[in-house]
Amino acid sequence: MMRLGFSYIGLAYLLILVIPNALWARDKNKKYEFKDETKILSAFERVGQVFITVTLLLFTDNEPILSSVWIVWLYISLIFMILYEVYWIRYFKSEKEINDFYHPILGIPIPGAILPVIVFLLLGIYKKLIWLILSAIIFGIGHIGIHYIHFKENKTKN
Repeated sequence: MMRLGFSYIGLAYLLILVIPNALWARDKNKKYEFKDETKILSAFERVGQVFITVTLLLFTDNEPILSSVWIVWLYISLIFMILYEVYWIRYFKSEKEINDFYHPILGIPIPGAILPVIVFLLLGIYKKLIWLILSAIIFGIGHIGIHYIHFKENKTKN
């Protein structure tokens, strides 16, 4: 049963996700300029971001239940979140070229787009929050779609 209330885990997940993105946006490589983003994909991405944020912060069902067999889903989501942070560390230590941005991690293509979607899907499964699962899917359609287009555009330029 979903209960309304503040979620500390939700806040932690959001901060862990947002901080490297904010650092990147502040010092973004000037070559990372894509002007032809699909408005539909951008809308999916933004709506998904808002829904994820609201769901993560307002449902206390994101708090850990250590005695539950569902805790495995939380641990798996944490592993993917750690991979996401490793992705960002690797990027910040690189020359910060476009290719560095899209370099796979552990065989996962476009990791900056795919990993956060996986994280939120798994977190939604952990607490059986259908709203978080749906939000992650909506976000994923836009976020992965946009980054896949950028990846393809960059590949044809090189």
